[in-house]
Amino acid sequence: MAQRHPDPTDTPAVPVTGDALAGYLRARATEFLRALRLHRETGGQSGGAPARARAGAGGVVGGTEESVDAARALRRSARRISGSLHTFRPLLDPDWSEEMRPELAWLSGTLGLEHAYEARLERLLLALQRLSGAAVLPGRTAAPAAVGPGGGPDRPAATAERSALTVGAAKAGALLERQLTLARTRAHSTALQALGSSRFHAVADKVALLASEVPLAPAAPTTALHTLARAAEERLTDAVAALPLVTAGHPYNAEALVHGLSPEPSPHPQDGPWHQVRLLLRLHRYAHEVLHGTGTAAPVDLRLLTAGQALNRHRDASEAAAAAAQAARTPRITPATAYALGVLHADQRHEVEASRFTFQQAWQKHTANAP
Repeated sequence: MAQRHPDPTDTPAVPVTGDALAGYLRARATEFLRALRLHRETGGQSGGAPARARAGAGGVVGGTEESVDAARALRRSARRISGSLHTFRPLLDPDWSEEMRPELAWLSGTLGLEHAYEARLERLLLALQRLSGAAVLPGRTAAPAAVGPGGGPDRPAATAERSALTVGAAKAGALLERQLTLARTRAHSTALQALGSSRFHAVADKVALLASEVPLAPAAPTTALHTLARAAEERLTDAVAALPLVTAGHPYNAEALVHGLSPEPSPHPQDGPWHQVRLLLRLHRYAHEVLHGTGTAAPVDLRLLTAGQALNRHRDASEAAAAAAQAARTPRITPATAYALGVLHADQRHEVEASRFTFQQAWQKHTANAP
């Protein structure tokens, strides 16, 4: 009989009450303030447009590696505070919680946009290299030649298609570079403006107060958290049950690909529920942290970790496919460029389906071991 991994929301031997929630929120607020201080000390709020050389690989509101890490820590702590306020809101002052939560979500989303555009561009350019076998932009190393199922090089039948793709790959890469770099520059400016705004300073002041005093409801110190954590898990389970896991039980979902390859600019109708599951899984993970802590002794369910990673890849591939489709709608591009972008879009939609398959396998293993 297979050994059952610990359920992250199993009731602990000693009931975890609102006092533990208060301690968790104070710790996350302290992390937020520490990250904010580091971000300011490392020049993260300096003005000017973001040069690629300054921003580095992370590219999050600043020019040094320390400011990039600080901005990520700001986002991470803001997400955890906001998520915990959502899951455990009956134990908190309702007016304060409902006012605080959307502001933290705004801050986290604003700070994450620049990095998202940078990562999306990198993903698309690497995919173009892999598909075409040639560098798509000067100074970028070409990806290794594709390897067939038997370990040898691609079959000769694929040579003509690869040659046709290579013709438009460089222009497609340059087009994506222009569009996503422009979007990234705007996101950088928006983030800088946000960090200097009165709205952000109001959020930071409230987080500073949270680091010393958590506005709990009167009954919270003696109320067990397990019921609310279990409710978060049930919302996740219900959302997963509504997914098309039967069609996603195969590596490639033909029905989804038919819509995904269409020229319609509207989002793929199946993507939204998967993105929602990703958010609910994050809330479930944060509830686990409140119950069991964040140290090395806290239990970890590797199947849920794998499922979360698959949903992150799903989100990244879905958004990359949308960016390729958007670029393909640029007026007056050459047929070769449009062809390369179409192949790139199809490649990313296949990545979407592969990620769904990986999630499905991880989730089935998780539920098979559930009580």
